[in-house]
Amino acid sequence: MHTLLRKAAITVLSGAFLVGTAATSVAAVPEEGAADWKIQCESSASGKDGAFYRGPSASYVYDRAFGKGPAVPGLDKYTPQGISPWYNWDGSGNDLLLVTSYGAKGQDARIVGIDPKSGKHVGTVGIAESHVGGITVSKGWAFVQGRDSGKWDTIRKYKLSDLKDAMKKSGVPYLNQDGKARRVYAASFVSSYGDTLYAGKFNDGGRGKMYSYKINDDGSLTTQHAYEVPTKTQGLMVTRDKFIFSTSYGRTKRSNIFVVDKGATDIDKPSTKCFRAPSMAEGITEYNGAAYLVFESGSYKYRDARNVIENLHKGNISAITNF
Repeated sequence: MHTLLRKAAITVLSGAFLVGTAATSVAAVPEEGAADWKIQCESSASGKDGAFYRGPSASYVYDRAFGKGPAVPGLDKYTPQGISPWYNWDGSGNDLLLVTSYGAKGQDARIVGIDPKSGKHVGTVGIAESHVGGITVSKGWAFVQGRDSGKWDTIRKYKLSDLKDAMKKSGVPYLNQDGKARRVYAASFVSSYGDTLYAGKFNDGGRGKMYSYKINDDGSLTTQHAYEVPTKTQGLMVTRDKFIFSTSYGRTKRSNIFVVDKGATDIDKPSTKCFRAPSMAEGITEYNGAAYLVFESGSYKYRDARNVIENLHKGNISAITNF
């Protein structure tokens, strides 16, 4: 379902933590018709409006794999970015989907809690200003992209017990991070699987790179391995055997969903697959056996996008990986 061309140059990614070393490409930035400079995406579409979203259909594959999910609150003043599940968040067996959003310059960022079953807005918590491009929950902690720190990105951590208390309060209570933010190579997107956190760089001019980190009990992160990621990566979902990347850049361009073997340090593999998605896709996560994808195009800032999407989209993981 895709064409994989021979790689023109091999980039060796070491497991060592090479601070400030950006991935490079030997090819020009592709136009909308070519999703990545070596990988072609499945792009066949109906030419009609999407069945469950505004604007032109992205692809037959996307429209079969996904459907409409819960609404994202606060789009009149905030722009959503990252997403993560939080199982049994209140100790009573209830779950949340956490969506991070940034506001205008000088405004606090937000963590929004959505009940995945009812779709109801459960609560909103304010945190320090940041682009908040990714969030993930693991081992008693919520990890969120922080502010840039020179040539470094940062990841903040929040105790789930503190986040729970704040999420239950009315209004938009403010929550301080726990300790100092961890400086990392990049945190444009953040995800996790078990006790491993993944964070990497958005690069609109070529392949990017991400690192994995062991999550310690105290929320500290131990650097592990480096991996290549597709051009324009905005989000990552990690399953038992796959890295699933959402990529996008530009209001008028279609996004892409890449399916890559988990652990692959070089994504130019015969098993790599890709298909088109609606414009301005951001974070993607797995919850209860389904994929949830968030879009920034529903924000007040981007109402002129190709696809204006104010809801999460819920996907069938088998349909995503086996098209």
